[in-house]
Amino acid sequence: MADVGDEDGSGPAGDGYGPPGADGTADGPAPRTVLVTGQGGAGRTTVAAATALAAAREGRRTLLLSAEAPRALEAVLGAALPAPGEDATAPSPSPAPLSLACPVRVAEGLWAARVDEGAEFRERAVALQEQGRTALEMLGSDALDEDELTELPGADVFALLRVLGAAHATGEWDTVVVDMPPTPRALAVLALPERARRYLRRLVPPERQAARALRPMLAQLAGVPMPARWLYAATARWDEGLARVQRAVESAGTSVRLVAEPGPLAAEALRSARAGLALHGLRIDTLVANRLLPTRSSDSWLAALSGGQQAALKELREECEADGVVLSELPHLGRDPRGTADLALLATELGGTGPGSTVPDVRGPDATAPSRTPEAPAPVVGRVEDRLGAEGLLVWVLPLPGARKDELGLVRRGDELVVGTGPYRRVLPLSSALRRCRVTGAALERGELRVRFAPDPDLWPTR
Repeated sequence: MADVGDEDGSGPAGDGYGPPGADGTADGPAPRTVLVTGQGGAGRTTVAAATALAAAREGRRTLLLSAEAPRALEAVLGAALPAPGEDATAPSPSPAPLSLACPVRVAEGLWAARVDEGAEFRERAVALQEQGRTALEMLGSDALDEDELTELPGADVFALLRVLGAAHATGEWDTVVVDMPPTPRALAVLALPERARRYLRRLVPPERQAARALRPMLAQLAGVPMPARWLYAATARWDEGLARVQRAVESAGTSVRLVAEPGPLAAEALRSARAGLALHGLRIDTLVANRLLPTRSSDSWLAALSGGQQAALKELREECEADGVVLSELPHLGRDPRGTADLALLATELGGTGPGSTVPDVRGPDATAPSRTPEAPAPVVGRVEDRLGAEGLLVWVLPLPGARKDELGLVRRGDELVVGTGPYRRVLPLSSALRRCRVTGAALERGELRVRFAPDPDLWPTR
């Protein structure tokens, strides 16, 4: 029985997750990237737009990406943002369109684009149908037409990640500002490339390709089609595309800007976000306290609201000082910000996004850059303290500012450690030395998770 797909390994249809160049792009210098997230309803889109405008005013060619609803984003920017395929009115010179977004210039040095998640879903669904065409024909299935496909929940996640990877690969931008969903969902989005690559390696191990010469014989014996060459080729393309997005997320020039409206729950939300971001190796450059009311008002009602904000702001300031995070305070304009004139008032209060901006590294001094090839081992997060001489232990240290003992979870699974803090969870690979050890205990001390490992006599090398 013939294999499903083309023998050249390309598959019957492209999947859009090929190596740099597959989307009409080429590798270039990594842009400074600011991921804006925070509490729901705290004004993330407004802060993202003001951050992008501030970067453009620093003379940096800046792109603002958002999956926000068109009307909301256009209202903040005061400009129309056509979807891919629509007529754009961007002044010349205009940057090349991204795969799912058409950048439109909204101010000097600033372009904005909204991501078309519907186009992403339809494109993927049609490609999958083409790749499984033979199997579908065997089942007597009727293929779905592109115009009858409606995106499923979560399509916006893949679309946003794909455009972020494409924007990094063009080398056309100095700064990319991304309007992300609220923090819990944003972290799930940013963790997706790493998780998906891990799943791909488990489900379609690259080393299994060595058995492809046996496929015809196995197909005759089993009477069913065996995995074709295109499956491995497609998996490799997906892995490289995911790796490209992962490099963008984990780049030294990428940081997170948290937005909060000071109130009773702001400090708790910030604490949980700090722990989750640190667990995933993401760095916070600024906490934006948004919509601050004027103080010393003669109106008793307004004075009471402002007093509550100031009390919460004091708590936020203490949290920021403990972590070395910049606190930026944005005033309430007395109206919803509309257009670049209002955004300019806020942009002057925001911290810079240029090369000199502080981007603290929460991963630890021994952390390595993300892998660029599927064959390279995953980087070890945090650092390892060698206490073999004094205590007979190796101590793995993972910075987790804001974490609490009662919210921590820790499970050893083979050569990996599953770490959880609150709603966030990550599977971390152990270094070669720690793989030959037993976990003897763990403690949370001064914002650091310290896991103790003792050499396993059956595995530890002896002289």
